Amino acid sequence: MFSSRVADLLEAPDAKLVIERAQAILNDESQRRREFREWLRDDVKAEFINGTVVMHSPVKRRHLEASKYLVNLLQNYVAIHNLGEVDFEKALVALSRNDYEPDICYWNKEIAASFHDDQMEHPAPDLIVEILSRTTTGRDRGIKFEDYAAHGVREYWMIDPVRQSLEQYKLDEDVMAFEEVAVLFREDTLESLTIPGFRIPVRAIFDKAVNMLTLQELITR
Repeated sequence: MFSSRVADLLEAPDAKLVIERAQAILNDESQRRREFREWLRDDVKAEFINGTVVMHSPVKRRHLEASKYLVNLLQNYVAIHNLGEVDFEKALVALSRNDYEPDICYWNKEIAASFHDDQMEHPAPDLIVEILSRTTTGRDRGIKFEDYAAHGVREYWMIDPVRQSLEQYKLDEDVMAFEEVAVLFREDTLESLTIPGFRIPVRAIFDKAVNMLTLQELITR
């Protein structure tokens, strides 16, 4: 996909002019991105996407609970089995052009071993989870979907707290794009492709009692 876009551009007679203009725009954007990082505070959730600062609004309880329940399972399982690092909400993922703060991220043990206490910018995770809302769905299914894949995120989950469903995607490394693995609902079982042995009922993301039972099972697994 990337190679074909480059080839199409180079076929154009004004390719050099287009590239020079694009470079000037990107240089200006890079300066604004540096200013964004200097401005960003712990109490603000914001992202820098294609030159624009995107502020995040407060979310509904069902969004908070889905995030909390899944983080509870992921963080404990990954920590117990020493599989890497799980972060949520405020981990800044710095890709080649854009800065994102995904809802949940997982990095494998080898990458996480390089993290240090003063680090703010993080590389592309192995797994990203976004919880859909009215204001974020377009980006989660659009620019983020493309950008995460282009930068090697190996697995992507999109959770819909209204439908209580989860869409699971894996990276096709030949074309650096996501392909659908499954669309899962409450009665289904989710098995991660990037976190070894992480297998949970989808219901555990939405139901507190099931979440607690699932956590007990994960701890003793």
